[in-house]
Amino acid sequence: MNTLSSRATTRGFDTTHFRHALSQFATGVTVITTRLADGSFRGLTASSFNSVSLDPPLVLWSLGAGANSLPIFSGNSHYVINVLSAGQEELALRFSRRTENPFDGVEYELSRTGLPILKGVSAWFECHNRSRYPEGDHVIFVGEVEECQVHPQSALIFHGGKFGSTAGQK
Repeated sequence: MNTLSSRATTRGFDTTHFRHALSQFATGVTVITTRLADGSFRGLTASSFNSVSLDPPLVLWSLGAGANSLPIFSGNSHYVINVLSAGQEELALRFSRRTENPFDGVEYELSRTGLPILKGVSAWFECHNRSRYPEGDHVIFVGEVEECQVHPQSALIFHGGKFGSTAGQK
């Protein structure tokens, strides 16, 4: 049944309440990595990751429209989505902060296109930067997966403003 309703003239909630409601959805945690023109690496923590399509293999993630790394990720041809495993909270925190070199002391190997794949992750996806869609205060990135690997283990999750894991979950 299709219903047509007019849009609400006012919202019955504020930004703080909306954020709190969203925090009740448990998400996985990723670190998206890429390479800058000077050969150095850039990475950021994101929990906005989803599958889009199996054929072609597409995934999405989003980045704040005001993020200083937006021009880098918008302009690069490829990036790697590293799905963090239980116990990798420090990596999530490290890449969520502005630091001079967040890769300092972090173990990684290089992908086919020379991008960092973090050691110990439960899965990774090397993506061609297929498209970007500005929506609200974020930009949605759609990546076409060109390579991926999986290392099944408990996942790092984020819920209610805290890290947790799927360890012991069935």
